Amino acid sequence: MSSIHPLLTLDVVELRDRLASGAVRAVEYVEACLARIAEVEPQVQAWAWLDGDHALAQARALDARRQSGAPIGPLHGLPVGLKDVIDTAKIPTSNGTPLDEGRVPEEDAVLVSRLKAAGAIIMGKTVSTELAFMHPSKTRNPHNPEHTPGGSSAGSAAAVAAAMVPLAVGTQTGGSVIRPASFCGVVGFKPTFGAIARTGVLSQSPTLDTIGVFASSINGAAMVAESLFGYDAKDPATTPSPTPRLLDIAKSDPLVTPMFAFVRPPQFEEVADEESILAFGEITSMLGDQCFETPLPKAFDDAASLRARINFAEMAKDYYGYEKRGRDQLSPEILEAIDKGNDVKARDYLAALDWRKVLNAGLDEVFKRCDAIITPAAPGPAPASLRTTGNPIFNGLWTFCGTPAVTIPLLWSQNGMPIGVQLVGRIGDDARLMRTANWLNKFLKAQEDA
Repeated sequence: MSSIHPLLTLDVVELRDRLASGAVRAVEYVEACLARIAEVEPQVQAWAWLDGDHALAQARALDARRQSGAPIGPLHGLPVGLKDVIDTAKIPTSNGTPLDEGRVPEEDAVLVSRLKAAGAIIMGKTVSTELAFMHPSKTRNPHNPEHTPGGSSAGSAAAVAAAMVPLAVGTQTGGSVIRPASFCGVVGFKPTFGAIARTGVLSQSPTLDTIGVFASSINGAAMVAESLFGYDAKDPATTPSPTPRLLDIAKSDPLVTPMFAFVRPPQFEEVADEESILAFGEITSMLGDQCFETPLPKAFDDAASLRARINFAEMAKDYYGYEKRGRDQLSPEILEAIDKGNDVKARDYLAALDWRKVLNAGLDEVFKRCDAIITPAAPGPAPASLRTTGNPIFNGLWTFCGTPAVTIPLLWSQNGMPIGVQLVGRIGDDARLMRTANWLNKFLKAQEDA
């Protein structure tokens, strides 16, 4: 993966501004993306569906609109990859399973309609693991094809990491945005639960399913997420509320230097690799008085099993149709989860639901003392295996709580693979979290250069 067109190296916010001014034409940029895809896709295999002519047709229409003087959207001319569990009208959406091969939705998911309204170009559908769960996909890690890209939003993370598209959308029920972003070395942003409507997106676990985004920069992630935020009457997780100015706030300087709480998540000592443990020790040391370490309350020790109980029980219900249609075509990973879900007692499921409020009450005590929690995005770099999507143990806790989380590619392992630093914010504080992430990114890079 050698040659990259200069346009593909631009920060996505600067690129947006150039597209809006006409300094760069949408057709010109899409052609650069398509050339890059032709070069690296045989190795990375990030796409489930791609039609260059369709992407160029959208670009030509957007160029004509801008030239006519008509209003343009905040994502004018920017190509976006969509995880193949997100419905797209008249474009195949197979949910990563042969049971849905050839499925072509009649309507766009709500988030796709919002992307189009913002002027984005639907570049194509990125590879999802089977039904957005743990069975590995065909996608490879752009940094080393022998390493997993993570899952389940494997194609979205890899497509951005390989500079095929500047932006992509995925989903997270356990760790399916933050983990692949960490493994592939891009920014992954999982907003507050319910911030982005899920209508028209494969439902695995309504209590946990969250839409997230991928970008090469924090500001890019804030920019695309801002266009997706908003209420949808068909998604009970969303609520009518003003859309936060994610990008403007992310770009602003904090009034005071942020304070961080370093949290060792449950099982940190057991599963984190030595490189990560040492690296996070160095980060907290660099931050000095701006960082304190705090343990999570004892109740968090059971969070992983509680989250899994909810996930599996709801998966057994939502995937019943797949099991009935073709159990023999489902992977062992999916079948094991469905079978576990079928065994969950109603009282245990309902009791698990109650714990979200309990855990967030514990987090409130931490957030009273800090702007963001700093914690690993994954136990280490991407495993050197294509038979796993990696361990989501450091992500599921925050998905369960519904807190916003972002991972920044700040660390590198000795084998040349990226390691993400995850920041977690208070529910609803998405904009503040992105601003804090920018501050940390600049601070640590300044320390490296000093």
